[in-house]
Amino acid sequence: MSTQWLAIDTATDVASVAIGSAEHIEAVRVIRGARQHAAQVLPVIQQVLAAARTRVGQIGGIVVGDGPGSFTGLRIGWAAAKGLVHERDLPIVAVPSLLGAAHAAAVGSTGPIAACFDALRGQVYGAIFAFYPGRVETLVAPDLFTIATLAAATTVTPALAVGDGADRYREEIASWMGRPPLALESLPPVAGSLLALAPTVGYPAIGEPVYGRPAEAQVKWEAIHGRPLPHSSR
Repeated sequence: MSTQWLAIDTATDVASVAIGSAEHIEAVRVIRGARQHAAQVLPVIQQVLAAARTRVGQIGGIVVGDGPGSFTGLRIGWAAAKGLVHERDLPIVAVPSLLGAAHAAAVGSTGPIAACFDALRGQVYGAIFAFYPGRVETLVAPDLFTIATLAAATTVTPALAVGDGADRYREEIASWMGRPPLALESLPPVAGSLLALAPTVGYPAIGEPVYGRPAEAQVKWEAIHGRPLPHSSR
């Protein structure tokens, strides 16, 4: 990624957009509040491009957070990315959203870092990663957990936890790790971490993001009709 790329992260209530390379972020902006994502993501992208004095046609491609995370948020980010590259023949590269948050929390530390996004129903989308020069080790792959089952999935105690799910269950996190979690609001923008991670762990963004589980509307429809929703997302 020697040229400038645009990164978009909308997996949680704290969204971010950045432009730059794996080595240097030219500009970054943050959007706070899930209700602001749809209205603000395109203006914020334009602000970031303007700050970097470039245009969409001049970037090398787009990096997006691949989920799991907010169903609506992920769709907004992906729709924006696909709309921008339409007819421009630019690549879109995906990076797991939990990995991006963990990397932002690591700030140079190897970790391990637990990333937990709130999945409601007493669960989190969780994963645990360790960071080393030039590589990432996945200690617990992204999946649905309670804090107790996430703790049982590993023999290591993470150095810290991050994410709105970790914050929601902060007492359980503190009991497990011996320290409270970091709030997403206190992290460097996750979009910057997507830029840093893309060259080593990025993969072509095809289809749709990883939502983690079906949306509530789909679950209710299938319960009422007693069959899977036709053409449902993965």
